[in-house]
Amino acid sequence: MRQLIILSCLGFAVSAVCAQGVYRIVGPDGRVTFSDQPPPTSPAPAATTGGSQRSTGGSPGSRLPYALQQVASRYPVVIYTDQDCAPCDSGRRMLEARGIPFSEKTVGNTAGDLAALKRLGGDGTLPLLTIGAQRIKGYSEAEWGRYLDAAGYPAQSALPPGYRRPAASPLVAPAQTSAAPAAPEETTEASPADNKIPVTPPVTNPAGIRF
Repeated sequence: MRQLIILSCLGFAVSAVCAQGVYRIVGPDGRVTFSDQPPPTSPAPAATTGGSQRSTGGSPGSRLPYALQQVASRYPVVIYTDQDCAPCDSGRRMLEARGIPFSEKTVGNTAGDLAALKRLGGDGTLPLLTIGAQRIKGYSEAEWGRYLDAAGYPAQSALPPGYRRPAASPLVAPAQTSAAPAAPEETTEASPADNKIPVTPPVTNPAGIRF
C-alpha cells in the first residue's frame, strides 16, 4: 500500500513537470541541461560589412596590430631621402627589416625643398629621420635603434604579411604654373632721334667690386 502511494506521488510529480514543459538546453560549451524555463533567445548575428572592420589598409592582411598602431599614431616615423644617397638606402633597409611602418619624403635640389628641409631642423644632411618630434640627422643604425626602442616600437617586425607602406612622395609638390600669354608688341615708327647711336658714359668702380 505504501509503495502504491509513493508511485502515485511520483506519477503526479512527473505529470506536473510534463504539464509545465521541460526544455533541453545546450550551452555554448556543448553542455546539456534540462529546465522548466525556456532558453533565452539569442539575437541574430549582425551582418558584417566591409565598413565595420577597422583597417589601416585596403586588404585585411594590411591591418596593423593594435599595439603597433598605437605607437605609430603617437610617434610617426618619416625618413627624408635623396637620390644616389647610400646612407639613405641603408636607413630605408634598416626600417624595412625591423618592420617599422614609415613614410618617405624625397628631397630635391630646389630652393623650395631646401627651405622646407631647413624648417624641419635639417642642415642639408640626409637622411633625416623624424620619430614624432625627434629629429635625427644622418644614418646610424645604433642611434636609430635606440630612438625607436624609446618610442616603443618592437625590436622585431610585427607587420602583417599583406602590409604595404605608402609610396615615396616629394617633400614639396612641384608647382604647376601656366605661362601667361605674351602681350602683343607695339609697333611704332622710329623717329629720326631714335636712330641715333646712344652714348654710354664710362663706368667707374672705385671700390673694386667684382661680380
